[in-house]
Parts: sequence; structure tokens; C-alpha cells
Amino acid sequence: MLSIGSPIATSARTSASCSVLLRELQQIWSEIGESEADKDRMLLELERECLEVYRRKVDEAANAKARLHQSVAAKEAEVATLMAALGELNIHSPIQTEKKMASLKEKLASITPLLDDLRTKKEQRTKQFEDTKNQIEKISGEISGYNYPNDSMISCLTLEDQDLSVRRLTEFQTRLQTLQKEKSDRLHKVLEYVNEVHLLCGVLGLDFTQTVSDVHPSLQRTNQEQSTNISNDTFEGLEQTINKLKTERRTRILKLRDIVAELFEIWNLMDSPEVERNIFSRAISILRLSEPEVTEAGVLSTEMIEQASAEVERLTKLKASRMKELVMKRRSELEDICRRIHIEPDASTSVEKSNALIDSGLVDPSELLPNIEAQITKAKDEAMSRKEIMDRIDRWLAACDEENWLEDYNQDVNRYNAGRGAHINLKHAEKARITVTKIPAFVDDLINRTLSWEEEKRTLFLYDGVRLVSILEDYKLARKQKEEEKKRCRDQKKIQDLLLTERESIYGSKPSPRRSNSFRKTIGYRANGNGSMTPSTPRRSSVSGATPELLTPRSYSGRQNGYFKEMRRLSTAPLNFVAISKEDTVSTYTSVCDSELESPSHS
Repeated sequence: MLSIGSPIATSARTSASCSVLLRELQQIWSEIGESEADKDRMLLELERECLEVYRRKVDEAANAKARLHQSVAAKEAEVATLMAALGELNIHSPIQTEKKMASLKEKLASITPLLDDLRTKKEQRTKQFEDTKNQIEKISGEISGYNYPNDSMISCLTLEDQDLSVRRLTEFQTRLQTLQKEKSDRLHKVLEYVNEVHLLCGVLGLDFTQTVSDVHPSLQRTNQEQSTNISNDTFEGLEQTINKLKTERRTRILKLRDIVAELFEIWNLMDSPEVERNIFSRAISILRLSEPEVTEAGVLSTEMIEQASAEVERLTKLKASRMKELVMKRRSELEDICRRIHIEPDASTSVEKSNALIDSGLVDPSELLPNIEAQITKAKDEAMSRKEIMDRIDRWLAACDEENWLEDYNQDVNRYNAGRGAHINLKHAEKARITVTKIPAFVDDLINRTLSWEEEKRTLFLYDGVRLVSILEDYKLARKQKEEEKKRCRDQKKIQDLLLTERESIYGSKPSPRRSNSFRKTIGYRANGNGSMTPSTPRRSSVSGATPELLTPRSYSGRQNGYFKEMRRLSTAPLNFVAISKEDTVSTYTSVCDSELESPSHS
């Protein structure tokens, strides 16, 4: 059964209608009385008109088909072109599927959305390429200094006929990232150069803005919209500027160091106060710094150098009027050094001779100063070489002081009385006895060290003009004689006590009425607040007295000329190391004992 809207049903209805109309037309013709020829002619005309209508309709349909086919083909070609440009070729693409469809309208309907989508993608991709291209052009221009295009990738990019594939876009983006990294590295390097120029300009006191402007105006960064030039020309300009500034810094450092050295020399000569020196503390600081370490702003400016030069000129003029005073001061310093190390200063620059030479005009003070300076340097070197021995001499003298104090302390009959300070003196005496026992070994060690020093230096070790070894040997001899004298006195006292005991057994003993008042103060003692006696410290016995001091370096100070005469006198002087308090009766027996001890037969 045919449907009403189907083509067959439509054709059947059309045929039926035409037959009815044809019969109605023939009936009308019959009624009119048309001839058969006319009827045939009119039927032929009717058939011809129907054919023309059909032919016109067929032509119109063919034209419509051709237009549809052309549109589909154009869109397919455009789709193919876009897919090729975008790099989206696929064997399963809609074009391949559409070829299996019979209807052109279906093909057109299916390809139109795909074409629109591809056009949108092309616009987006083109915009990405344009943005990337613009950035590459900008960065390349900054690197090249906008002189010439240095990127071949840009020249091959044409928006009319171009490769818009993801692969190509990735290449552009990779190139852009490379350029961005290069730009970042160059910016960082330019920043380092600019910072170094800023530091050097600060040290040298130069105008930083003008200096970098001479290299390239964009380095000032006054206009935020203007990008910093990072071309090779800028690098070369900055490197040249830095080299010039470093050369200038080196030249100024050498110049300022020479000026500061002159300042130090004049300051030391004139003994300038610290207040005056502190004014140039910044300039002085460069002496202990290497060239790269000089970073303080303005320390090498022309103003600083001119100020230091002016100070040198001022002090030089002032020095001329104070040279004699300086000579005397440096000579006094030389004598102080020699006095501390117990050597004789050079007599050629003594105060008397120096004054005479300067006053007579025979010698300029500036010529005399270097000689004294050399002598001071020599004396300081001598002090350094003698330091070890001088320290041991001081320790030896301190031990001798302790020995003298101990002798005074042992002669104090009230040393064991309970009183203020008695326990302190007792502890002091214990330490002094330990120290005294070490003196002989200490002296021998000092002699050995002095002899080694003399052998090494090939000269004698003099102490206030006397050879130290001679002083030590004399001290050893005097100490030995002192020990022998002490031993003789102890033996003599034992004999006296024995004779006294014998006489008492013969004549009997009688108590002395003045026993309680027979105490006599010993020379070199002082009374404490509680009535006890404490030896004065330090004690020195006179050479002409009954108890001479042992010969130490102090004994030779001021006695160089009469040294051997003094030694002969010391060797013949009577020695008495024990002071014994006796009663009158005992004193009588002592005088008798002394007379009996004059000959060996009474011993």
C-alpha cells in the first residue's frame, strides 16, 4: 500500500488528474467541433509544453546539485587544508566518512560544523603564533640591539601560508623559552656589571648616573617603560667602563698608600696625638686591605686624596721647626730602651753631641734622625734577642731579694711571737727557703744560656757594661765564700758555747740583772704595732759593713769603672752572718774565747 506522501503515490495521483483533465479537454474539443488534426496538433503542443516544464525542472535540479557538490568540495578542501595546517590529519576523519554518504545535503550538513571548529582552532592557533612571534621579535631585538633580525625562525613565519601545527608551535615556544632564559641571564649579568660600576663609582666618588649613561641611556632605569638594553655592545661598554674604573682605583690606592705612609712617618716622628690621626682613619684603612676589599664609599675620592696631601704638606712644614725637639725625643727613647735592657746606647748621638752639632749648623736634624731611628731599631732587635736571658735575670734578682729578706727574717728574735702578720711572714719564709735552694741551679742555667747566646751571636753579653758571665761567676764565688763564712761562724759559736760551759762549771754562773733589757734592735728591722719586729723589705747591706751583699747585676750598676777594685775590697771585708745578743758576763767570756781562737792550738 502506497503512502500518501510517497513519490509513487504522488505520481499516480498526478496521472489520474492528467487523464481526467485530458478526457475533459477532449470532450470540450468535441463539443466545440475541433477536427482531429487540430486535436492532434494541440495535444502535441501540450506534450511539448509539459516536456519543457520537466526539462526546466531537471535543469534547475542539476544546477542545484552542482552548486551543492561544489560547496561540499570547497568545504572539504578547506577542511583538508585546515587539518593539514593544524597538523590534525586522521584517516578516520569526517571527510573519509562523508564519502560513503549519497546525499550532498547530508555531506554539507555534517562538514559545516567541522569546518567551523577548524576555523576557530586556526584563529586561536594563529593568535598563539603571533604572540609567540612578537615576543621572539622583541627579545631578539633587545639582544641584538634592534640593529638586525637575528632569528631565522621569524622570517619563515608567514600568516598567509604557514605551518600552524602543534609541533611548529612547540618549536616557536621552545625558541621563545631559550630566548627568555638568555634574556634573563643577560639581565642578570648586566645587573652585576651595573652594581660593580655603582660600587666603583662610590669608592672613587664619581657620578654613577652619568657613568652608566655614557654606556647606554637605558641603564639609568629612569623610564620604567624603556627596557634595559642587553646587547653585546652594552656588555662591551660596561666591561670597558669597569676596567677603566678598576685601573683608576688601583692608581688612587697606590697614591693614597704613599701619602698615608708619609703621614705615618711624620706622625711617628712628631708623636702626633690620636685625635689628629683619627681624622684620616678611613684613608688608613686601605693599608690593611687588598684592592678588591676597598669598598667604602668615597675612600678614594679626589677630595680624600687632596685632604691627605694637604695634611702631609702641613706637617712637613711643621716638622722643619720641630726637628731638634724630635731628635732629642728619639734619643731619649733610645736611652730608655737601652736602660731597660741594660746596654750602653751609642755615644755618637748622645744629647750633648747632638745639641752641639745642631746648634753649630754642621748637621741638619733631618739627617740625624735616621741615624737615631736605626739605633732604636737595632736596640729593639737587641732587646728581642736578650729577652729570654733578661727575664731569667729578673727572676734571679727576685730570688736574691727573697734570700736577703729571709736573712733579715732569721735574725729577728721575735719572729715567732704571736702578733699581727706573724703567720704571713712565716709562710713567706717557707716559700723563700724553697726559692733560695733553687738559686745555684738557676745561676748555672743562666750561665749556660748566656754562653750559648754569646756563641750564637759571636759577641759578649754585657750587662751595664760588664760581661754577665763574669758577674755570675763572681756571684757564685761570693756565695761560696759566704757559705764557708757561715760554716766557720757556726763552728766558732759551737766552740764558744763549749768554752762557756766549761768556765761556768769551774766558776759558776750568775744571772745578769739586765737580762730583760739586753735586747737590741737589729739594723734593717721595724717594729710592728704589737711590739714584734719585722725585717724591712728589701734590705741591702752596705759593702763596707759587716755583712756585704752578694754580687748581682744590680751591684754593678754605676760601678763599671771600679769593678775589680770593689771585688778586692769585698773579698777582704770581715763577714758576720749571725747577730747574737749576750749579757755583759758572756761578752767577757766571748772576748777571751776570741783571743784563744786566734791560734790553731786553742781550737
